[in-house]
Amino acid sequence: MITKNVFIGWSFITVASLMICLFYFYPMVQALIMSFQSGAGTNLKFTGFENYARLFTDPTFISAVTNTVIYLLIQVPVMILLALFLSVLLNDKKLKLKGLFRTAIFLPCVTSLVAYSVIFKYLFGVDGIINMMLMKVSLISEPIEWLTDPFWAKIAIIVAITWRWTGYNMIFYLSSLQNIDQSIYEAAKIDGASAIQQFFKITIPMLKPIILFTSITSTIGTLQLFDEVMNITKGGPGDATITISQYIYNLSFKYTPDFGYAATVSYAIVIMIVFFSIIQFKVAGDKK
Repeated sequence: MITKNVFIGWSFITVASLMICLFYFYPMVQALIMSFQSGAGTNLKFTGFENYARLFTDPTFISAVTNTVIYLLIQVPVMILLALFLSVLLNDKKLKLKGLFRTAIFLPCVTSLVAYSVIFKYLFGVDGIINMMLMKVSLISEPIEWLTDPFWAKIAIIVAITWRWTGYNMIFYLSSLQNIDQSIYEAAKIDGASAIQQFFKITIPMLKPIILFTSITSTIGTLQLFDEVMNITKGGPGDATITISQYIYNLSFKYTPDFGYAATVSYAIVIMIVFFSIIQFKVAGDKK
């Protein structure tokens, strides 16, 4: 027999559950079905695993995966370490104007993706302020082709996404640091532990769940990287900076529409996210 409380409870979650099924699970299932189909536009026919086999011989997809993994392996560790360093500095009770510094570092992650990407495009232009400053201090003798050289274009993308998302991760670490009992640090000081020893023996272990969480979310975000590359380099020069998400966009809207293969590439991202998440859980030693 359905009681009044059970009815009220189900009435609260039914609409939300239906919305989740309609806007999340249904498109996921449809995309999975579409990944086994191929054809121009909406004229699709079932081709089995042909699209998945095509991934391994598609040079553009291989370039996109290579570039995305490079961004992931370089940018995520740098961002995590930088966010940890800044959170420890800004958690110091003796530091003045902490609120100002915290806001300034967090502010980039609430700016428009397109707006900040366009700004970085101009900053890293041949006659942009970055080249002007480097030449001013005599670090370079001629402007660097940041956006037209394959190597430097990747560096520009990495700098851009690090600038934007470091403050976001810093807030997680900062809030966690403020929940650590200060008596632990006081006891460590009495035992003669240095600041570095406290950081590695107390701070890092206490922040381990948050570090794992931010590492996984940052990995997911990097594997889905689109806006920065699209607005700063457009995937160029050639395919030197193209990402998997941009390739999906090209397959769907720039080239002759091939929604079936685009869905296959989308599920390649899902597989990569699962793969890297499992690795991070194993490295972190999380058994749950």
